[in-house]
Amino acid sequence: QVQLVESGGGLVQPGGSLTLSCAASGSIFSINSMGWYRQAPGKQREFVANIPFTSGGSTNYADSVKGRFTISRDNAENTVYLQMNSLKPDDTAVYFCNADIRRTMRSSVMMYWGKGTLVTVSS
Repeated sequence: QVQLVESGGGLVQPGGSLTLSCAASGSIFSINSMGWYRQAPGKQREFVANIPFTSGGSTNYADSVKGRFTISRDNAENTVYLQMNSLKPDDTAVYFCNADIRRTMRSSVMMYWGKGTLVTVSS
C-alpha cells in the first residue's frame, strides 16, 4: 500500500505565504514525480505544479501560480513541498498531493493521491 499525507494547510491573509508538504510512504520501489493539484469551491480540480524525482527532468507550473509558487523535493524523505507566496483569495482551495509511483520492480507506474489539505486565503 501507498499513502500520501499532506500537511501545512490553514488560514492565511492575502499577500501572505504558506508552505505545504506531502510525504509518501508504504511499499515504494521508485517515485517518478510528485506534484500538486487543487480544487476550489465550485471549480474543477486543476493542475498546480509537478517535479520529477528522476534526474534530467524539470519542474512545471500552472500559469496562474508561476512566479508565486515554488515546488521542491526531498528524494531521501519521499517528500514534496509547495512554497506559496503572494497568496490571493482565488488561491483558496483544497490542495491535493499526487505521485507517480512504481510499487515493485514488476509493477507499472500508477498515480496516487492524498486526501487533501485546505488552504484558505482571506482577511
